Amino acid sequence: MVQFNSVPLVKQVGYTEVNAAFQKDISPLKIDLIYGTFRAEDGSPYLFPVVKKAENMVINDTLTHNYLPTTGLECFSKSASKLLLGDIEKQWKDGTIFGIQCVGGTGALKIGAEFLSRYMKCSTVYFPNPSWEVHGELFLYSGFQNKFQYRYLNRETKSIDFEGFCEDISNAPIDSVVLLHACGHNPTGLDLTKEQWKTIAKIMKERELIPFFDMAYQGIASGDLEEDTWAIRYFYSKGFEFLCAQSFSKMFTMYNERVGNLVVVLKSGCNVESLKVHFKTIIRNFYSNPPNHGARTILKILSNPELFNEWLSSFKTMILRAIEIRKAFRKALEEEGAPGKWNFITEQKGMFIMLHFSSIYIE
Repeated sequence: MVQFNSVPLVKQVGYTEVNAAFQKDISPLKIDLIYGTFRAEDGSPYLFPVVKKAENMVINDTLTHNYLPTTGLECFSKSASKLLLGDIEKQWKDGTIFGIQCVGGTGALKIGAEFLSRYMKCSTVYFPNPSWEVHGELFLYSGFQNKFQYRYLNRETKSIDFEGFCEDISNAPIDSVVLLHACGHNPTGLDLTKEQWKTIAKIMKERELIPFFDMAYQGIASGDLEEDTWAIRYFYSKGFEFLCAQSFSKMFTMYNERVGNLVVVLKSGCNVESLKVHFKTIIRNFYSNPPNHGARTILKILSNPELFNEWLSSFKTMILRAIEIRKAFRKALEEEGAPGKWNFITEQKGMFIMLHFSSIYIE
């Protein structure tokens, strides 16, 4: 008889290992830099006041706790997709764009990967080196047989290895899925220029590759919601079919509500209902249907002009503060006479700073 203690032993790795060490550390000076959350001046997790206001409005709505549809709240998915792509009223009606409420951005990536593997028979995925540590394993666990990393960071110059990026995807097999960070690249903070995005789109069109965007930081990279969607909207303008996983954890400071959306962009809407059935089948066998509270709270903000403007003002203030912290960090290093050049800190964007320190240097 198989026993649970026969399961192979493993150690914690990645951020879980670091978090365990952090929890054990008794130093009163320790600072948690592990999770990507915005913090108040005192270091506590920050929640937008307008989110609390919207939550109270949702609680006071005359709603039941009935199950949501398998694909979630369509009105939420439509508002989320509109935030990403702009005016999509016509496309939503004709079925060339639709959305699926998912359990966070990770859930959107997972549902998209499962669909590509099961129903489009995709077997190869390319994602950046470096990238968020979950990306590669998520696709493997979804049935992809091959995972490759395209070059993204030149560690010597601390800049994007664009030539390597282009070369790697130029050699990708037809129908390979290419995972693209839409903005605020995790973990490098380095984003492509518009001209570079155009080159990537041209290569992917020629090679017949499938774009899968990960959009976790809309507005957080540049401080502008529309500017950070430029790459996605450009691919859309060039007639690509693609998927995009949206996360709202950082944008709305609602990390534990796990609100995500999978946007599906098609050339034709003639088979859209059949496609939705496939997505429903996948979701039904994972979590049946998504939760209500977080999505309905964000929908309340997106659909109410007064709440939206209040959120946007708070959001921009938060991003400007993050930018100022980045500048102050660079200035402090330079004033302390830390060896090396630190300009790359302010050249990076978004929530992350890649310092290029070795473990020996840190210790």
